[in-house]
Amino acid sequence: MKPTDISTSDHFHKVVDCQWACPAHTPVPKYIGLIAEGRYAEAYMVNWEANVFPGILGRTCDRPCEPACRRGRVEKEPVAICRLKRAAADYKGDISAFLPQPAEVQNGRRIALVGGGPASLTVARDLAPLGYRCVIIDQDPQAGGMMRTRIPKFRVPEQVLDEETGYILALGVEFRGGTRVASLKAMLAEGWDAVFVGSGAPRGQDLDLPGRVESGGRIHVGVEWLANISFQHVSRIGRRVVVIGGGNTAMDCSRSARRLGGEDVKVVVRSGFKEMKAAIWEKDDVLREGITICNDLVPKSFTHEEGRLTGVVFEPVQIVHENGRRTVMPTGAPSQHFPCDDVVIAVGQEPAFTWIERDLGIEFGTLDMPKIDPTTLQSTRQDVFFGGDAAFGPKNIITAVAHGHAAAISIDRFLNGLDIQERPAPITNLMTQRMRAVPRPRPEVSVDSRFPVPLRAQAAALADIHAEVELGFDLEHAIAEAGRCLHCEQETVFSAPLCVECKACESICPTACITFTKDGEEAELRGRLKGPAANLTQDLYVAKGLVSGRIMAKNEDVCLHCGLCADHCPTGAWQMQTFQLDMPHAGGVRLVAVSGEAIRG
Repeated sequence: MKPTDISTSDHFHKVVDCQWACPAHTPVPKYIGLIAEGRYAEAYMVNWEANVFPGILGRTCDRPCEPACRRGRVEKEPVAICRLKRAAADYKGDISAFLPQPAEVQNGRRIALVGGGPASLTVARDLAPLGYRCVIIDQDPQAGGMMRTRIPKFRVPEQVLDEETGYILALGVEFRGGTRVASLKAMLAEGWDAVFVGSGAPRGQDLDLPGRVESGGRIHVGVEWLANISFQHVSRIGRRVVVIGGGNTAMDCSRSARRLGGEDVKVVVRSGFKEMKAAIWEKDDVLREGITICNDLVPKSFTHEEGRLTGVVFEPVQIVHENGRRTVMPTGAPSQHFPCDDVVIAVGQEPAFTWIERDLGIEFGTLDMPKIDPTTLQSTRQDVFFGGDAAFGPKNIITAVAHGHAAAISIDRFLNGLDIQERPAPITNLMTQRMRAVPRPRPEVSVDSRFPVPLRAQAAALADIHAEVELGFDLEHAIAEAGRCLHCEQETVFSAPLCVECKACESICPTACITFTKDGEEAELRGRLKGPAANLTQDLYVAKGLVSGRIMAKNEDVCLHCGLCADHCPTGAWQMQTFQLDMPHAGGVRLVAVSGEAIRG
């Protein structure tokens, strides 16, 4: 095998699995370490710099970091990374001294941002401090987009949304609420230097099935129904409710239905339970609240009497995999009729671009989606950029934030006459760590199981649709949960010229991740390591140059970063070095610096 190149950030970034998996590459171990030390304001600012909405995401994020967490590979449960983000938000105190101030001098460039959701807000957050005049235009009266109107208040309280959108608007960003953009052509005629489209995916997909029209107004489209609840246009629902769909929106709809009077609420999905798009914790929330999930059923028709909905007919199906394709096939079993008073359809959502004329130089492709450069977020018209759900279809908040950062870099470079394909490199650092970044008593690795997040009593939670269900960690449990982090940023770095091949490291390693062996092709080598490396998504760490001609091969997938190899190496061939990676922002400006103490950027 080729020896591992550790001169770039790629290898060690990938070893910090949580940060690697986060679309915005939030430095997770860094802020968890600050929480463990009781430095909540600094932990919050580390998050705010990277993902912009720590309090919101600490309650709603899809958590791609947690399935990647190394702790989940050495025991069942990963670190509660997402809820620790919320802990930083809950206990941060007054952070006004740490926030950047509005630009003292404007640069004369005007940026229009269509849609007031996370993508547009992130672009504005990054560009406003550079002197750009950023104007967010949204049909809703308050900023936040679908974070505010489609996520139930029992998950994210209004005051959290107000606070975190307010930090951005306070940078001198103008918000034009209650303003619907009817024509991009008309907007471009106003002379904006660049336009960013972050209008989300506001249109819910409907089901054109027999009985749909005849069933009256008791069939609702999920995302629109949630918005109507948010604006208090809807305050009740029938006793028996069927929610069709298996994603996170369907979970929110079913939980909302329980709070609006639904006593018998069923979620009906065409896939199996494990294959549902909803995250496992979303499904757990639904089941805990007495909602039934019915799997492997496809809706066939709506039943009705005299213009009144009476139920839904479903056909039992099974998933068949043939030639790499997934197909839903009828089982031949009898159809099932679910009587109900209301149906909520949550089978998907999509952007709506009827307001974008097709003679502006913006090309559209499959599913009437704009053709976007996936790196720069630029459309085929050079002064128009897209991000969030409007760019590539429905994803999640943290992906929209990542798009916002990328688009802000592109807009800044574009308006300064620079090549937007040339992306600024992340800020990286790899320094010898003689003492642990976060002092931990022996044993180095906490033996605690994952701490559950306290919940509001169910009767009280179901009685009020605005009552937040999750109550968040108290300080004691936040610190204890932070102590479960393995601190994968404390990397084991090997120097072959210093090694005498005494194998002290190989013998002391608690997970058998180090092997001194003869060289070979990767597939064959992975199988004969002391601890076979079956996870092909995690690269091996291979070093050559040993006197014997052998190689050192380390299975990074199961390393605990405990430092025992470095502690027991007699020659210093192994060192613990702390890896830090901060993603670039527009203009190369860091809005916040956290090193020892948080300071104003």
